[in-house]
Amino acid sequence: MSACTTMTDRSRSSDSMLDDDLQRDLAVAGRSLERAERTRHAAVGAHDPTATPHFVLEDLLGGLDFGADSQLLDVGCGAGRVLAYFVGAGLPGCVTGVELDTRLAAEAKAWSRRYPQVRVLAGSVLDLPLAAYTHVYLFNPFDTPVLEAFLDKLEREATGPVTLVHMSDNGEWPAYLERSGWTVLREGTFELPGEEGDCPQHATVRRFVPKTACV
Repeated sequence: MSACTTMTDRSRSSDSMLDDDLQRDLAVAGRSLERAERTRHAAVGAHDPTATPHFVLEDLLGGLDFGADSQLLDVGCGAGRVLAYFVGAGLPGCVTGVELDTRLAAEAKAWSRRYPQVRVLAGSVLDLPLAAYTHVYLFNPFDTPVLEAFLDKLEREATGPVTLVHMSDNGEWPAYLERSGWTVLREGTFELPGEEGDCPQHATVRRFVPKTACV
């Protein structure tokens, strides 16, 4: 494994984080994008929809190399927190959210349709062509077998370097072992409100370079 920089462990108080998230959601989407519900697709390996706090997104996405031609894919976008962060932060390029739950996808599509740089798709990421994407965000959206199938697909279809951010990969990191072309850029932990005393949420930023890419 290549050398990497380490994120500073970060935490926020529950009240301040929830208020910050709400205000940022309202500014872009006109509604709260926090969801506390069970997935309807557990049978196919999907996890419960979980909105990433904005302060975590600032740390994980804020310093990435987005440009005018960048294409970010949020896998399991839920109601669209990552999409709202992308818009609110003024990041260049475009962002696509893919969501298996058609109801959540419809909600994300409803508020985001006024932003031309945002696209929302309902369906499985395993059915989505991946060649166009330069960046991928995952907040532990599915079980390990589905993650492995997604990584296999990404490796087959990527035409250039891809930066992949995996939040809450505590139990998923073995899926990346012994895969060629991957480099760990950063890793660290976040302590989220309500989880004090539990194992912190680990996150890793990786870069995949296919053999055919010119870098």
